[in-house]
Amino acid sequence: MVRDNKTQNRFELDVEGGVAFANYRITPAAVIITHMETPRALRGQGIASKLVEGALALIRADGRKVIAGCGFVVDYLSKHSAYADMVG
Repeated sequence: MVRDNKTQNRFELDVEGGVAFANYRITPAAVIITHMETPRALRGQGIASKLVEGALALIRADGRKVIAGCGFVVDYLSKHSAYADMVG
């Protein structure tokens, strides 16, 4: 389950002894996801997609918009129109 680590400004997902994370900045209008990282040994398994999906659910629950500040999130949002209403 994705959690919001507010002290480090990042969304986190525990995976097989490691942590995938998405750094963010908050503006008055939106949450900007600036960088994502998945443990190297676990890349290519869909973990980053699960992380983005969970992060977007948390952002939506807060009633905020999202701005993609990294390429992975840009690609994810372009492929998942269900989040189009959140793009700020």
